[in-house]
Amino acid sequence: MSTPQLHQLGVAELAAKLAARDVSSTEVTQHLLARARQHSHLGAYLAFNDEAALAQAKAADARLAAGERSPLLGVPLAHKDIFVTRDLPTTAGSKILENYRSPFDATVVAKLATAGMVNLGKLNCDEFAMGSGNDNSAYGPARNPWDPERIPGGSSGGSAAAVAARLVPAATGTDTGGSIRQPASLTGITGIKPTYGRCSRYGMVAFASSLDQAGPMARSALDCALLLSAMAGPDLDRDATSLDRPAEDFAAALMDSSGIAGNARPASVGGQKGLKSLQGLRIGLPKEFFGEGCAPGVQAALRAALAEFEKLGATLVDISLPRTELSIPVYYIIAPAAALTA
Repeated sequence: MSTPQLHQLGVAELAAKLAARDVSSTEVTQHLLARARQHSHLGAYLAFNDEAALAQAKAADARLAAGERSPLLGVPLAHKDIFVTRDLPTTAGSKILENYRSPFDATVVAKLATAGMVNLGKLNCDEFAMGSGNDNSAYGPARNPWDPERIPGGSSGGSAAAVAARLVPAATGTDTGGSIRQPASLTGITGIKPTYGRCSRYGMVAFASSLDQAGPMARSALDCALLLSAMAGPDLDRDATSLDRPAEDFAAALMDSSGIAGNARPASVGGQKGLKSLQGLRIGLPKEFFGEGCAPGVQAALRAALAEFEKLGATLVDISLPRTELSIPVYYIIAPAAALTA
């Protein structure tokens, strides 16, 4: 496979290529590290450790050569600089932590490393995750790759920009009040905020501990499901708010028998291959979300997506959340209080 095409592959696609030995993890890692530096104007990355990344890639290649197969083995990612890491500095986007080196890895970092992923570096974020545009980083803003004059959203803006610009197939983010979901939407990628406690907070620099949650950011729902399967799980010895619930294979329905995202897909629905029926799913549409302030283009995109859900069997239900206008003021009361008591 030609090197220039490697950055176009998502997590599942890249895992399949690695498993087939069409490409090596070392080759992919070298290519993506070079590409990230070529696009440094986006401000997505804050730190690299080529030596550590290439060592991880070499180890993954050895495991693949020995016949080991798993959905994330050898696939590169990068971490929001809110997760502590031994091999890289952790700044949380702040000069206060400019020279900080953690003696341990965050649980999420360790879990993804155990799954065989290769950590390319640390990604920009609003300082201590306090912001929604990634323009509050002490190291300069991250920029939206679709239009560098625009924000990528925040606080996980570096993660969103890196994935959208094809600098890395996936990244971690954290979400307290929208910091995964909002930048994912502003850059056209997929992001998941899991249920609170699904992923351990151990090793995350806190904004508001009773709200913060780690989650995956990638280019598709399948890619995010693959990461979430590895990230989730109880960690009660180190995070008392961690849910005592075993991790699940969130991508099981889209995996082939080898455990690699491949040709096996759920039965087609309405002529669309790889899509499961959504019969019985009810989707509530708060009328307050479609009123003043929602741009016509956004409304059109949402309606088009909802039409696809209906084709797959889902039922749309109009609902009302009459106190929606209070959500932001309430958040700004709860979040600082949570931060002070953490």
